[in-house]
Amino acid sequence: MDWFINLFTATDSVAHIAMLYAMVIAIGVLLGKIKFGKVALGVTFVLFAGILAGHLGLTAPINIMTFLQDFGLILFVFMIGLQVGPGFFESFRKGGVTLNILACCTVLLNIAVMFACYYFFFDTSNPMNLPMMVGTLCGAVTNTPGLGAANEALNSVFANSTQPQIASGYACAYPLGVIGIIGATILIRFICKVKLDKEEKDLEMESAENAHVKPYQMHLKVTNSYLAGRTLMQIHNFLNRDFVCSRILHDGHVSIPNRDTVFELGDQVFIVCAEADAEAIVAFIGPKIEVDWDNQDQPLVSKRILVTKPSINGKTLGQMHFSSVYGVNVTRITRQGMDLFASPSLALQVGDRIMAVGPEDLVNRVSDVLGNSIKRLNAPNIATIFLGIIIGIIFGSLPFAIPGMPVPLKLGIAGGPLIIAILIGRYGYKFHLVTYTTTSANLMLREIGLVLFLASVGIKAGAGFWDTVVQGDGLKYVGTGFLITVIPILIIGTIARLKYKFNYFTIMGMIAGTYTDPPALAYANQSCSKEAPAVGYSTVYPLSMFLRILTAQIIILLCCGL
Repeated sequence: MDWFINLFTATDSVAHIAMLYAMVIAIGVLLGKIKFGKVALGVTFVLFAGILAGHLGLTAPINIMTFLQDFGLILFVFMIGLQVGPGFFESFRKGGVTLNILACCTVLLNIAVMFACYYFFFDTSNPMNLPMMVGTLCGAVTNTPGLGAANEALNSVFANSTQPQIASGYACAYPLGVIGIIGATILIRFICKVKLDKEEKDLEMESAENAHVKPYQMHLKVTNSYLAGRTLMQIHNFLNRDFVCSRILHDGHVSIPNRDTVFELGDQVFIVCAEADAEAIVAFIGPKIEVDWDNQDQPLVSKRILVTKPSINGKTLGQMHFSSVYGVNVTRITRQGMDLFASPSLALQVGDRIMAVGPEDLVNRVSDVLGNSIKRLNAPNIATIFLGIIIGIIFGSLPFAIPGMPVPLKLGIAGGPLIIAILIGRYGYKFHLVTYTTTSANLMLREIGLVLFLASVGIKAGAGFWDTVVQGDGLKYVGTGFLITVIPILIIGTIARLKYKFNYFTIMGMIAGTYTDPPALAYANQSCSKEAPAVGYSTVYPLSMFLRILTAQIIILLCCGL
């Protein structure tokens, strides 16, 4: 029986450490699935399981827990950066600029409310209170990476023996943070007198008006005498509309047109264009007709081809010469669920799906050139991930000296890998780095990193958690955390609705993304049959995540390091 007892008492043994982390993570994940109403805490419950284990005296060597905590954090933030990188800069376009400005204002308001609560409710002469408030801030906005960044920054300010366990503040504020985000979002609905049915109808009208992004296919007969003897490029330039002519029937023969193909009266063509441009193109070229391409002498096929060969990564469509060399036209490219116009300057990336049109044998040749192997994509590109982590750690360790600060400012092991991952995710193809990772592989690595971090933080904070909550300022952390959560949402959400006239469901998604809170997004998605909440969430999430991590660290270094 001694061997069994040793599993829980021999803190230096590998078996004990593995058993401890396995129990904390398993129990935390299982309890996190329990819903309170429609809300579940999710994987963050691992933190509370770790706190309970630490409170019961189950622990591990501090150096090992610190390593697992920091490595988990690096892995977590790097995979987040790799995921959001491709869409990070695109999120600032068009209406996304206003949404991101509102998100930035929300982040700043969260910090302002935190400082107001700190000066109003707490003893400012105690050097431990401000770091604990930063932990409360991270819990109130449900941002675990921010907690990791702040925790890592504390290592350069406090000695390990005096470093405050800010996870206690995080744990106090987090549960009401999740509830407060959803509750404040609902309150905006009543403040602004929003009717959900009307919001749904408005989204349908916006979708109908957004015809310029919808692809439209049609068969036309050339009847405009002006087009006779003119090339496809001349017609395209004169019409000044984006369209792709993927096949042409001339004198009973089907062929793949290129820029130099000459149109004649009576030709039959297959056009792909934006729905909004269809009427103008029909009026210029000729009427719509029915064509059975399969019964022609050279039937053509349309096939989606998956780019899986690393050698193709970064090459533009113009460099591939699909039309002139292979006799195949590419009409559009699908990347991360979005259809992209197949312009010659568009760079291909591993994971892209291209729509190729042409004779079957030639399309199959293009398929061989691009790879089209799903099996190859199932294996994550480990080399790119760890190369990026190396560069991220080096970048995060660069010191930036600021006059008056006792220690240089560093992005650290949270900020450095995050920034490098975003840049690699967006521009890695230019250096022939294969950055594609399947969603499931990204999620697996991200979740492993997160639970290792949460378990380590919880176990280390568990010993003093009960005293902090019951005998210390625990109730203050709960109350101030709720204020930090709710006040900025009510202000920014109301402004977004009344001043900028955003759809309520878009506002719900924006708030969930600004607070990087999946339960709030899940609630928004349940309330709406459209994709508006998901669009709002994804638009502001990358910048919000970056700011949450960076600001948490800057507050610690600027305010606690002085």
